[in-house]
Amino acid sequence: MTLREISAEYRQSGDLLRVRLSELRRAARWEEDEEKLWRLRRRIADLGCMLRQVNELTELTARYYERGYTRNEKYTL
Repeated sequence: MTLREISAEYRQSGDLLRVRLSELRRAARWEEDEEKLWRLRRRIADLGCMLRQVNELTELTARYYERGYTRNEKYTL
């Protein structure tokens, strides 16, 4: 598997995360139970972190071999 193929996989995962986040945000708007709302917000926060990482890795794997591309320091040894 090449880095471009991996990048495409990350992009698909990001799309799925965006859809799920949208669903959870919609559910949180109408939730009245405080405990359930807290759980929804916690899940939204967790998935938001995952989405940021997926977006960063999508870009990194897509552009890894480009000249002049400055890599994210979090993913550099």
